[in-house]
This record gives sequence, structure tokens and C-alpha cells, in this order.
Amino acid sequence: MVCALGAAVCFGVASVLQAVASRAAEAGSGSGVDARLLVRALGQWRYVAGLGLDAVGFVLEIIALRRLPIYAVGAALAASLAVTAVTASRLLRVRLSGAEWGAVAAVCGGLAMLGLASGAEGKGSGDTALRVGVLCAAVAVLAVGGAAGRLPGRARAAALGLGAGFGFGVVEVAVRLIDDLAPSAVLANPATYALLIGGGAAFLLLTSALHRGSVTAATAGMVIGETIGPALVGIAALGDRTRDGLAPLAAAGFAFALLGALALARFGEPPPA
Repeated sequence: MVCALGAAVCFGVASVLQAVASRAAEAGSGSGVDARLLVRALGQWRYVAGLGLDAVGFVLEIIALRRLPIYAVGAALAASLAVTAVTASRLLRVRLSGAEWGAVAAVCGGLAMLGLASGAEGKGSGDTALRVGVLCAAVAVLAVGGAAGRLPGRARAAALGLGAGFGFGVVEVAVRLIDDLAPSAVLANPATYALLIGGGAAFLLLTSALHRGSVTAATAGMVIGETIGPALVGIAALGDRTRDGLAPLAAAGFAFALLGALALARFGEPPPA
């Protein structure tokens, strides 16, 4: 759980850096998914710094996924919004309302409940059909993202953010499906390519969402996409469970953490100059 929370801190800071950088990048094509925008954003030092934090966070996330159920890690990663909100209130003098402080408390309380209720990661490693299915889902994220980019206004940002969340969710599941780290086994495992395609698609869609529309809507969509689906896959296919008799506590903790994070979605927005 310490690694999962460390990843949340890294991702929380990185998302703001990347939002600032993607807004600073000159607009390219009119499409909602703009690969050239990602290339231009890489010329911004804030985006590169954000990628460095993302890399550290990803290593911590992998360690956490090897020890905890997916639902616990996903909820912890959603807490990055609480980290961003509290940091903004202290360093950037952004005023949090009473309801937003309540949301921060809900995230913290939900994570504490999950920490008490979570069992060890499931022992299931998935079958070939699940590995191929995750790879197909990664490819579908790109296709759906292209369609979402043509939606109007706020709906476009939310859809792109949701697509990015699905991409990050594919990464979470794929990590659990790579059980043999021998080079030949890794190269032959469809989950390896799902991880690469899903992660790349998620970054592309999230960069486009941050640039093209409401960051609040995009962040909320991302939180939903990267938590609920992977959690269900972990429970249904990979054997993730809670401690005996504590399933209601885990469900309540997951709900508190997720709803609190959604209430803080506006803190994905970079501060004004």
C-alpha cells in the first residue's frame, strides 16, 4: 500500500505538469486525438518531468500490483487527486471548500478501510483467452478514442479521459497477466503487447483530453475508467479477494475513495498563471 500511495503522489504531480505542458503546446489538427500534439508536448520540460514522475510511479505501481488486489491499487491511484488538491491548497494558495476538504477526508478514509480489508493479490494468472482479450481491449482503446475525439465540447473531454482510463486499466490488468519474466515468455505473451499499446494509447488520449477541453471532465472520466473495470476483472478472473468477512468494508472503502476522487476532479486543471 505504501508503494501504491507513492505512485499516487507521482501521478498526481505529473498530471498537473502534463496539463500545463499540453496547454502550452501549439494546437495541431482539429481531431480530438492528435499524435502531433504529443510530440510537441515532449518539447516542454514540464511534460518530460511529468513523464519522469510517471516512470517512477509506474515502477511503484507494479510492485503494488504484485502484492495487493487490483481494486486496492486502483483506488489508491485515484487518490492522486487528493494529493494534488492538498498540495495546491498549500503551495498555490488554492482555496478548498468545506465539501472538497470532506472529499479529501473521504479518500483518506476509504483508503484506510481498503488497507484493513484487502487480502493478498489473487493467485490466478489468467488464461490465454483473457490475455488475448486484454490485447484486443488495448487496440479498441485507440479506435474508440478516435471516435470520441469527434464529440462536441465537454462530452469529448470526458470521453477521451474515459478512454485514457481504460488504457491505464489495461496496463493494470496486463501487469498481473505477465507471470513468467523469461525473455522468450514475455515476448510470446499477448499481455506484454497489451501493456505497451494500452499505456501508449492512454498517454495519447489523456494528452489530447487535457488540451482539447475540460480537464475536470477528462480527469473524472479517467478515474472511472482506470478503477472500476480492472477491479471487476481482478475479482472475476484473477481471484482477488478481501480478508474473511471484510468484503462490505472493502466495498465501502472503494466507493468512498472513488467518489471522493471524483469530487476533486477539478484539481486536474492547471492553476492560472
